Amino acid sequence: MIRNIFLSLLSILYLNAQDIEPVNWEYDVNKINETIYNISFKALISDGWKLYSQFSPDEGALPTSFSFINIDSGFEAEELFNEDDYIIGFDNVFKMDLYYYENEANFNQNIKLLDKDVNIIKVEIDYSSCDDELCIFRNETFNVILDNSVINIESENVTLDDVRKYNSLKLDLDKSNYESTSFIEKSNYFEIFIFGLIAGFLALLTPCVFPMIPLTVSYFIDQSKLRYSGVISASLYGVFIILIYILLSIPFHVFDSLNPNILNTISTNVYVNLTFFIVFILFAISFFGYFDIVVPSNIISGSENKSEKGGIIGIFFMSLTLALVSFSCTGPILGSLLAGSLSSAQSGATQLTYGMFGFGAALALPFTLLAFYPKYLSLIPKSGIWLKKLKVCLGFIELALAFKFLSNADLVEGWGILKRETFILIWVVIFLSMSLYLFGSYFGKPKFNYKSISGWIFLLFSIFLLSGLYDSKNVRLLSGILPPEFYSIEEKKNECPLGLNCFKNYDEGKQYAIENNKIILLDFTGWACANCRRMEENVWSKPKIYDLLNNNYVIISLYVDDRTELSDIEKFKYLNKSGRIQYVTNIGRRWSLFQQINFNNASQPYYVAMLPSGKILSEPIQFTSNKKFQNWLETSLKESKL
Repeated sequence: MIRNIFLSLLSILYLNAQDIEPVNWEYDVNKINETIYNISFKALISDGWKLYSQFSPDEGALPTSFSFINIDSGFEAEELFNEDDYIIGFDNVFKMDLYYYENEANFNQNIKLLDKDVNIIKVEIDYSSCDDELCIFRNETFNVILDNSVINIESENVTLDDVRKYNSLKLDLDKSNYESTSFIEKSNYFEIFIFGLIAGFLALLTPCVFPMIPLTVSYFIDQSKLRYSGVISASLYGVFIILIYILLSIPFHVFDSLNPNILNTISTNVYVNLTFFIVFILFAISFFGYFDIVVPSNIISGSENKSEKGGIIGIFFMSLTLALVSFSCTGPILGSLLAGSLSSAQSGATQLTYGMFGFGAALALPFTLLAFYPKYLSLIPKSGIWLKKLKVCLGFIELALAFKFLSNADLVEGWGILKRETFILIWVVIFLSMSLYLFGSYFGKPKFNYKSISGWIFLLFSIFLLSGLYDSKNVRLLSGILPPEFYSIEEKKNECPLGLNCFKNYDEGKQYAIENNKIILLDFTGWACANCRRMEENVWSKPKIYDLLNNNYVIISLYVDDRTELSDIEKFKYLNKSGRIQYVTNIGRRWSLFQQINFNNASQPYYVAMLPSGKILSEPIQFTSNKKFQNWLETSLKESKL
């Protein structure tokens, strides 16, 4: 009765002191062995305040108490914690001797795991704290993480069942052959830089950019208009052009840092690929001359006005004006570069930066060089009908690329509308039409110009494509662009590269390897992965490599972009390193997570040679040459001692 009266009075005092936080808690975890952890709580108490012991008399202050909210979730523990020696002293509020702490108090307890998947313990603390005049009452809940290295901690949204499904993806691997546990191979960025360079040179030859070269260079060699020398100004102009295009890639690095696999997810998303298909069709129509893609005039005029200020800022805005004015021609080419980089499963954001660097360098090069050597300005050919023809040809190329993105969506979703033969026929029609245009027989009066070298090139290319309908080996030069050889109208014995025996489920493949005494070749791949197709059709097809794979390995091809829905029982969620909840709802996401958990890698192709026991035989390898891949297979075979 007396206690209740005290609590009622103290509650009134508490209402007037809600902003006071005299006690702050922190916790620590010490792992004793695989199943026993020690959890300790430290209370930091403000000067003049007291925190009461768990053993405080019932007639006095509310004692500190601990309770485990999820005690039935795979662990056991006593709720009475061990605590420091308390002070016994007279309390002015309760007018009696009580057990309490000042400044600091420590409590600890051991918990025993009954389920190894448990990684979070929910502890609720009830306590009161008083000074000489008033008291506060608090109830705090802590999610105590046992192992901070495990990112899939249980939370209000991530359940223990989710944790178990996440942990089931972890392999017990023997990585003793390596100095590091991170098998990340650096990508070769030279190719994407060259691709960007070529794209930039193509953009230079478009009607939007080419005529501006002599006009702009003439401005820089007129010393009366410049604050700096012509050479310095032109050099700054070139540097700023490169910088502007590199800056366009920065947002993709931000996306990549939030989720290492996000660019792969974006590039293989069916809606993204369908959007690219539609956009590239529009690009093609634009290049055919039916309309122009332009930046709003107020943006261009604003940039032009700022460029008149002179100095470094003025030169920067001159560079920006060039980028904006030329967008109707460079936009579609930049779109191709962007889509190609994001479609790469290897470091898409970094590749995009290298590509943009190459593109900007190609655009900046003539302005800078001609400012150094203005006498060569007269050697530049004049604008004419050849620029129009080039623009139309780019339209045909954009049209062909559009069907590549439709093919990506078709492969990922398994619609079957763009089988390999259908895709080749569409390209034959496109490039045959392009050759006829160059011969002069397309649009207008029929005539045939036998002197058109470019027309003959694309006619021969059309015949080359046509030969792929009779023998797929003929067009392996285009592996990664064309749909896979096994994605055919003709019935194949399986959906495996080159007809090799393969599995698309790890457990099934592992069981087969055990029964047949074979090495596992883990093949992290994707339906829309161009480099994966190049490896399969141009490297795996080599006789010695094919024999090694066929006789000694069982291939487990795990498609990280497979959108096949998992059953409700198989679906789960987890917390990633940034604390965001990720949902694993389809086969591709499961294998992508499987790769990240076990190999700290999110790129494809990615090959791992291992025994069913979990012993990795040699350094995992990515896109590489015939010789290196063969040596890698032979080394792994020798290490296996099979």
